[in-house]
Amino acid sequence: MVMQEVFEKLQSLQEVLSKKFEVQNDIAEIPKVLATKTELLNRMKKSFVDKSQEHRAKTQFVEELRKKSIDAEAAREKFESQMDQIQTQREYEALDKEIKDSGEREQDLRRDLQKEEQLLAEMKVGLEKEEAMIHKQEEEVQKEQAKIKEALHDREKQLKALEKKEKAITPGLDEEILFKFERIIRSKLGLGIVPIDHGVCNGCHMILTVQFVNEVRQGEGIMFCPYCSRILFYQEESEGELEMEEGAEEVAEEADEAEDEEEPEESDEVEE
Repeated sequence: MVMQEVFEKLQSLQEVLSKKFEVQNDIAEIPKVLATKTELLNRMKKSFVDKSQEHRAKTQFVEELRKKSIDAEAAREKFESQMDQIQTQREYEALDKEIKDSGEREQDLRRDLQKEEQLLAEMKVGLEKEEAMIHKQEEEVQKEQAKIKEALHDREKQLKALEKKEKAITPGLDEEILFKFERIIRSKLGLGIVPIDHGVCNGCHMILTVQFVNEVRQGEGIMFCPYCSRILFYQEESEGELEMEEGAEEVAEEADEAEDEEEPEESDEVEE
């Protein structure tokens, strides 16, 4: 296989590999969106479980307060019912103290109960909101799963088609060159083979030595840019470019001739 055919194959392969690596990158990146949403959903569920446990503990605490409040009320009523049975001032004072103490205890318990019931109600509202948000996030995750499944299926089809094209191009190419070529395309944004343009690498735009350019021009083997490692090939200037250069030279020559003609002749007159 002559070098010109090799260069043509590599240029065709470059286009295929560039698209192939892009599709492979999509296949790797697409599920990350779902992973992010799934992670958010898991955090929301964990938070909901923790707050549900707090809600259950608070509910139990409120029930205990309610029972204590009922017991305090019953104790106060019991002491009050004993007022009719007292016979001495001392008994009255002792019973009156019991009634006051149980009444204060009852009021304290009722205040605490009211406060805790309010907190419990707020916790319940918060849990209901979080539960609604979890359901919404679950729906989003399910939709994202469907979208990703469809997108991955499409990318897999593209990848198979590109791999088929790759297999049709690679026969006859050196395996070591192919290995290097693939690595270059992966690291150089899809450009693995570029032409030399007026002594400059068209990939990294670095100026190359005349000797190196001549070696590439001879086309006796694969040459890599000493700066960016891309494969180089010599691209002959098109007829249009040569005509433009020749035309520019003619215009410059005509301009020089016109300047020579316009130079003023020295005067022969002698000053009196």
